[in-house]
Amino acid sequence: MSKILIVEDEEAIADLERDYLELSGFEVEVVNDGEVGLKRALEEEFDLFILDLMLPNVDGFEICKQIRNTKNTPILMVSAKKDDIDKIRGLGLGADDYITKPFSPSELVARVKAHLARYDRLIGSTNQQNDIVEIRGIKIDKTARRVWINEEEKQFTTKEFDLLTFLAEHPNHVYTKEDLFREIWDMESVGDIATVTVHIKKIREKIEVNTAKPQYIETIWGVGYRFKI
Repeated sequence: MSKILIVEDEEAIADLERDYLELSGFEVEVVNDGEVGLKRALEEEFDLFILDLMLPNVDGFEICKQIRNTKNTPILMVSAKKDDIDKIRGLGLGADDYITKPFSPSELVARVKAHLARYDRLIGSTNQQNDIVEIRGIKIDKTARRVWINEEEKQFTTKEFDLLTFLAEHPNHVYTKEDLFREIWDMESVGDIATVTVHIKKIREKIEVNTAKPQYIETIWGVGYRFKI
């Protein structure tokens, strides 16, 4: 049974999230304070985190940042804020998804299931022979989920790794942002184009010598992106 930590100070919302997730077969722990939530997240093992942004003592951004320093566990951020800047900041810190209040509890459950299923598939092959993708100085170990750029290992979040790997395995193919969102996030794009844009930006910062003139992930203006070989 997958274990989920919800850090949410609005008890009514937290209780609703917990009820729907428990009905779907998940084990759920709720914390209403950011400082306590951060401590639980770092000290205990969970399969997924749901973080509100506005929390007492420590906000969701800081919790996300500190989790990402040590763990690749999926993170969903929840907020009443609809500004793109908050979404971009959260995704930039390593969150895998961003949901704006009010939202349908069934949508939350669907997103949780999608992230857990993908994460389980990606880490479930540790006993297989390593599957390696190598292109022009980039080496991607799909089995160990490690990446080297010109023999220097770089750290990638779960979704950054997924997106880089997908593009590298389909070179010279142009994908729209909607295509990439459906492929990597396992769901239809509903106003979440910023998710793809932010992840591409973070990947470029790690693989490109000059992000203004990318040599690997090329922007096709008005269409999307392609990985050049």
